[in-house]
Amino acid sequence: MKIHEYQGKEILKKFGVTTPRGIPCFSVDEAVKAAETLGGRIWVVKAQIHAGGRGKGGGVKVAKNPDEVRIYANAILGMQLKTHQTGPEGQKVRRLLIEEGADIKKEYYVAALTDRATQKVAMMASSEGGMDIEEVAHKTPEKIIKVFVDPAAGLTDAQASELAKGIGVPEASLAQAVDTFKKLYTCYMETDASLAEINPLILEGNGGIKALDAKFNFDSNALFRHPEIVAYRDLDEEDADEIEASKFDLAYISLDGNIGCLVNGAGLAMATMDTIKLFGAEPANFLDVGGGATTEKVTEAFKIMLKNPKVKGILVNIFGGIMKCDTIAEGVVAAAKETHLSVPLVVRMKGTNEDLGKKILAESGLPIISADTMAEAATKIVAAVK
Repeated sequence: MKIHEYQGKEILKKFGVTTPRGIPCFSVDEAVKAAETLGGRIWVVKAQIHAGGRGKGGGVKVAKNPDEVRIYANAILGMQLKTHQTGPEGQKVRRLLIEEGADIKKEYYVAALTDRATQKVAMMASSEGGMDIEEVAHKTPEKIIKVFVDPAAGLTDAQASELAKGIGVPEASLAQAVDTFKKLYTCYMETDASLAEINPLILEGNGGIKALDAKFNFDSNALFRHPEIVAYRDLDEEDADEIEASKFDLAYISLDGNIGCLVNGAGLAMATMDTIKLFGAEPANFLDVGGGATTEKVTEAFKIMLKNPKVKGILVNIFGGIMKCDTIAEGVVAAAKETHLSVPLVVRMKGTNEDLGKKILAESGLPIISADTMAEAATKIVAAVK
């Protein structure tokens, strides 16, 4: 789950990280009123969408008077903002953040994220704040400093100091930078985040350290512990099909290919997508119906896949362990009939009640293509689609 910048800053403030004063807005008039409330002579008008690169796309503007606040707010609110993270279709801007100006002397980057290879938390920092970290990693990887934190011990003063010194924080601001890094780490751990990023973290003219931006991703499996974070969810920023799938406890993610995949088990789903790619095509989705799929769940899964106009064929790949093949077969037949399926359908199933499942498919009267192996299934669906 992702949240907006202004929501991320609210979380950072709760953990003692210094951020600029700002007010979220949903209309142009609210934006002008926010600038008046904040006072000062410079305001930043910032689009709020779940994507980075907003400034490059025209979604961040510096206003020097209330009239400019109105002009920029009017231009950004409602625009289809395109960044490297939204894709070519862009994302509609429905919210703004009006923020006080900042005296920026230097920009840094800092983030906490899970490192599965070491089973620790990676704290990353760079002197190249304000830039895409992927670009920094590609062109100047030596400018990214990393420390790996044992969750049982937490981020130590020595590790935080290593980060701060490594990215060139001045001596006079080291203590505040170390304090900020430790608070970011605590925030990351206590909110069950999978990413907590500040880019840029700025050094002000007076030597202060301040979070000028905030990006959070949260582990969806832990959200039951955080109703206050669930309240931040913005459904307008999420894929409509993924929202619909979640209502039926389906793990669904849209992709760019043309072969729909319905599989039980995340590992098998990943392997199925890899196999489709191996045989020269692209999967249209990740879809794990889980171990307790019912006829209703399978039908809904088919409906969701077929909403995608790019889907030209469907591959069902089932391993009957907890899930029985005859249950899936009944669901596939019911779904094919209810959706008036008009694209090729290949079904491969192995395991519990396999023979019964294949019998149900064969006697359905539907043009279902059977396969015994993953390679055969992938070959047949790719050929059928082509």
